[in-house]
Amino acid sequence: MRAVHVASEVFPFSRSGGLGDVLGALPAVQARHGASVTVVSPWYADIRQDVREVWRGELSAPGYPALGEVRLGETEAHGVRHLFVGLPVFDRPGLYHPDDVWRYCQFGRAVGPALEVLGAVPEVLHGHDWQAGLAVAWARLRGIPGVFSIHNLQYQGRWNLHEAAGWTGLPPQAFTAETLEFYGDVSLMKAGLVFASQVTTVSPTYAREILTPEYGEGLQGLLHRLAGEGRLSGILNGLDQERWDPRTDPDIRPYRDLRGKVAAGRALRAEFGLDSAPVLGVVSRLAEQKGMDLLLAALPELVQDWNVVVLGGGDPRLEAGLQEWAGHARVAYAAGMNEPLAHRIYAGADAFAMPSRFEPCGLSQMIAMRYGTLPVVRETGGLVDTVPPNVGFRFGPATPEAFLAACREARAACEDRMDWRARVKRAMALDFSWDGPAGAYLGLYEAVRAAPLTPVAGLA
Repeated sequence: MRAVHVASEVFPFSRSGGLGDVLGALPAVQARHGASVTVVSPWYADIRQDVREVWRGELSAPGYPALGEVRLGETEAHGVRHLFVGLPVFDRPGLYHPDDVWRYCQFGRAVGPALEVLGAVPEVLHGHDWQAGLAVAWARLRGIPGVFSIHNLQYQGRWNLHEAAGWTGLPPQAFTAETLEFYGDVSLMKAGLVFASQVTTVSPTYAREILTPEYGEGLQGLLHRLAGEGRLSGILNGLDQERWDPRTDPDIRPYRDLRGKVAAGRALRAEFGLDSAPVLGVVSRLAEQKGMDLLLAALPELVQDWNVVVLGGGDPRLEAGLQEWAGHARVAYAAGMNEPLAHRIYAGADAFAMPSRFEPCGLSQMIAMRYGTLPVVRETGGLVDTVPPNVGFRFGPATPEAFLAACREARAACEDRMDWRARVKRAMALDFSWDGPAGAYLGLYEAVRAAPLTPVAGLA
């Protein structure tokens, strides 16, 4: 099986969150399962790893619109071939910018010709999130079947049809309500959904949730049709259990049992000058989607029972609210991203808060449990699929009161040492490896490769 993943980020070369983590782990496991795997991502200016330029020139191929001069880079890691598409629009600091629809239209148009130039044309192309939607569309038009994974349906890559249609290079008949048009815009997320042979989400529960108006982001009608055709499924993300392993983690004092876990807790309390109360940890993007406004509203009561340690950045209002609390004896707040500190919080906290309004999968709860830190989560998406009731603590309504009730349940369990230790042991024994999901995707690739490509509605 020759498979190509297309994504906007891939760890360790580029990463802003869970998408990069998935692309850093899944392809390597698929390669260990015997597949020939390539990952294509943009060649960002910030990539510092050793990437060898292997081609430079006018990138065009029969059937594709010309793109002008492009640089192509290559490296290998863990049995995976990584290709990087260097376009002028990516020669700037950072990953994401306000003109991203324009930028990823160019990227999506470049993927196919780049693969042809470098002799890496796949049997199946697997696109991830809206940034890869156009690459899936172009692959389908070239007779290459696609799998498209929704990591977060809320972000859709939309821009007004008048401008964006020309950016895609696609023919005029591609911009109807049956194809890429979406309420007067072009939607690159919809491109992936319409042109892929199979669509997946990153957890089974999220696959069901997006069929509803509450979570479907206006696309629930199309998703219902895909589900009815047997083209929508949920495959739970795995976790890189080598990278996230308390027994070998270089950012903490490694441990393998409860005694080591207790020592990690003492170290975290000492680092932030906290008292002996249990620690509720948070490592998150600060956004309402993540329920961080619920956390902030609950803080006056939370600090009666917990020390609270928060690492993250995002919404300025939430950042400001946490800054105001940072002087409290039981609250510590560190702004931004800090990988070593994140590891210390996962290891040293007693419980871990994820009060998300929706969570397609989530990796933080898996990491926390691997480190023996018990999650307090809302019953949504991948949080339902990964946090057993006999390990963590779950709540339903997205309200501060419901979140507080789950935190009180966790605090009471913490007082019952036998119950708490049993939960911690069960948490650390859970298997979140990528082997199962990687095999499920390879099985899906085989099915897609074997099935005839049917005409896309409106483009027959």
